Amino acid sequence: MKTNTFLLLIFCVGFNSAFSFSQTVNKDSIEKRHNEIMAIIMTQPKIPIKTIGILVYDGYNTLDAMGPYHTLAELSGTKTFFISKKKGMVKNQRGLEIKVDSSFAEVKSLDILVIPGGAVETFMQTKDTATINWIKKIDQTTKYTTSVCTGAWILGATGLLQGKNATTNWYRAEEMLNSYGAKFVQERWVRDGKYWTSAGVTAGIDMSLAIIDELMGKKYTESVMLDLEYNPKPPYNAGTPANSEKIVVDMMKEMYDMALLPLIQKQIKK
Repeated sequence: MKTNTFLLLIFCVGFNSAFSFSQTVNKDSIEKRHNEIMAIIMTQPKIPIKTIGILVYDGYNTLDAMGPYHTLAELSGTKTFFISKKKGMVKNQRGLEIKVDSSFAEVKSLDILVIPGGAVETFMQTKDTATINWIKKIDQTTKYTTSVCTGAWILGATGLLQGKNATTNWYRAEEMLNSYGAKFVQERWVRDGKYWTSAGVTAGIDMSLAIIDELMGKKYTESVMLDLEYNPKPPYNAGTPANSEKIVVDMMKEMYDMALLPLIQKQIKK
């Protein structure tokens, strides 16, 4: 739900009924509280953000796109939408289809661009001239250009991360970003100027919250987190190579290598 609209409706009802339920409450304190809440609801961004585009392509990772889509859509007054090379049905990594109503040809500018990752299909996007050229064109108008997970490979292939600090999915992260002239930083998300990159999959939500915080401040960001009830408590302290069992890391790396290593070696050799 849109946070501003939702909070405003709830508060108006609650504020109007407060007087009838409690005559002992100090009127000045109620008015002060009302003003404080309205100040959060009506927060204006430091930079005007009107359009947020999420690039999707066959084989994208679902949460890479959907996490930022849901989170950034909490910015009031923005249009958040999906974009693909051509309009129509686009399949995620597992075959789930979504209908995309905006094509490269139709989208000439954006305030925020989000590039999600995936696996082999994502690597193929790094070689897709139409995709690379469109990203470079859109980047000329963006306030923020961002990536999630291996989406940084696509962003890196544009040359826009040359000389920048960046992060990406842990799999061969330094190797891949170095091949695009970027410096890998082992963080959940990294900002270098207008470029925001995030680590694997779920990190896209953290990056999106950080962008909201940059634009709207702490209280507004906390309201978004509460709307999402974002308070992760995983069953294990794991999820990165540093805190996962070595055998698990080795297993996952070998699985990724089977699909991706031949392609990566070919690129780095070039």
